Amino acid sequence: MSDCIFCKIINKEIPSEIIYEDDKVIAFKDVNPQSPIHVLVIPKEHIESANDIDDVNSNLISHIFLTIKDLAKELGIDREGYRIVNNCGEFGGQTVSHMHFHILGGRKFSWPPG
Repeated sequence: MSDCIFCKIINKEIPSEIIYEDDKVIAFKDVNPQSPIHVLVIPKEHIESANDIDDVNSNLISHIFLTIKDLAKELGIDREGYRIVNNCGEFGGQTVSHMHFHILGGRKFSWPPG
């Protein structure tokens, strides 16, 4: 998608602080961090939201979660804990129409957020 900011990051048209990349996903630091550690993990395939996961691309989700687990260990937040967030749709708080997962760590979280 030519106007998608995350597709532009994947294609290296927009600079970002990439901390991990393979043939399926890319992970980079959030430019507006909401916690001491705030990383986005996105599929290189443009999938608009969790509503667009299907039988063809569902294997990508397990790859993303395995990547998140490895990144959490690398970032040193695997022992204390961290939050994984995926917003879906406008009312769910999704602001970029490219499925992505936030890794938030380095502080204690509560529920509901506040």
